[in-house]
Amino acid sequence: MYLPDTIVAPATAPGIGAVAIIRLSGPRAFEILRAIWHPKRQGKPRQMVVGDVIDPATGAHLDRAMAVRFPGPRSFTGEDVAELHCHGGSYLTHRIIAVAISHRARMAEPGEFTRRAFLNGRMDLTEAEATADLIAARSESSLRQALAQLSGALAKRVRELRKKIVDIRAHLEVEIDFSDEDIAMPSRHAMAQDIEHLMGDVAVLHDSFSRGRVIREGARAAIVGKPNVGKSSLLNLMLGTDRAIVTAIPGTTRDVIEDAIHLGQHAITLLDTAGIRGGGDDIERLGIERSHAALGEADLLIAVFDSSRPLDDEDLAVARLCAGRAGVALLNKADLPQISGVAELREAGVAMPSLSISALTGNGLPALRDELTRAVDTLGAPDGASELAISRERHRDALARALTSLRAARESVLGRMPPEISAVDITAAAEALGAITGEVTGEDVLDAIFREFCIGK
Repeated sequence: MYLPDTIVAPATAPGIGAVAIIRLSGPRAFEILRAIWHPKRQGKPRQMVVGDVIDPATGAHLDRAMAVRFPGPRSFTGEDVAELHCHGGSYLTHRIIAVAISHRARMAEPGEFTRRAFLNGRMDLTEAEATADLIAARSESSLRQALAQLSGALAKRVRELRKKIVDIRAHLEVEIDFSDEDIAMPSRHAMAQDIEHLMGDVAVLHDSFSRGRVIREGARAAIVGKPNVGKSSLLNLMLGTDRAIVTAIPGTTRDVIEDAIHLGQHAITLLDTAGIRGGGDDIERLGIERSHAALGEADLLIAVFDSSRPLDDEDLAVARLCAGRAGVALLNKADLPQISGVAELREAGVAMPSLSISALTGNGLPALRDELTRAVDTLGAPDGASELAISRERHRDALARALTSLRAARESVLGRMPPEISAVDITAAAEALGAITGEVTGEDVLDAIFREFCIGK
């Protein structure tokens, strides 16, 4: 629920820094600013001015700070917004916020500034989500995707699709209201074709989710192999630090270890899994179960084999896990005399690109990084139909609901059902797409979205 009160929060991260920004938004923002900050000279809106921050209750001088005013509706939230740029001490920031609260401001909830921007029509829901994605961007590709969505690319495409749905609904409404009139109507076959074309366009956007998620969150690459093939050594080599414990004892890794690296323009989360084998104690078996779960969720596999030994049954079990998966197969321990090679991997059914590497010496690491970069580039590459991609479950769910409704509408049109029935399904499809941009949205959806934001944004 939108309460037209005045909110305050730090707009910079907590902790000690050079500058801390305190943001006020609401009808009393300027009044509170005048009460607690005394400028050296009068400034214009959107102009930084230096002044003294004073506690009116005690007259205590708190800081010398810059301030700027953004009158609504031409502000981030659409309301009057004031910002104090003070020195970045944690206590000082909290002290100034406490003074603002004593003048009837309220501490902002997470994401409340952006939520007010949405409710006041300053941005649609996709742009609000893009703001959160921009803050959380972990790589060049995720940054570009967030900026594209913030510029309105996704909203524009969704509105185009929704307009086509509304046009079909208009034809149905004419048929309902003027069935007795001598008015030329589109044939049912032509209407069904229009719906089918729409379904194809919606499906393209729906099916872009996997690609968009990889761009936004980064790819997940699971390192898999039997015990003691060098998985943990490989993880440490790729990270450049001793992240995982390495010993000659089989089964040392008992749980999935995660850490992230950057390759090219992408972020990649590496998952070091427990060695795949039968037997072991209860704890090791639990670790292997978690490894299988991590493999199922991974976008890429890095399958590791010991090239200094013949492939055995445990290696063949790992090879079977590679069937149909993207990734790279590594022949590790290239610093030792070689027994197994690419030919043996191909004979075992491993079709993914294969490289020789030594996790001990680092030989082969540049080639591995290049191959993983190509693999992630492929996962995030446009499929030819559109460069636009969705990356949120909420969007995918809404598009899936739109597809289901369009499919039902097409069947009812071809089945020559009364136009009222087709109109219900067409309306449901339009509402599903409207939920993406926020044209049709409930309070619970807004709560879930803006809960992701930090306080002050």
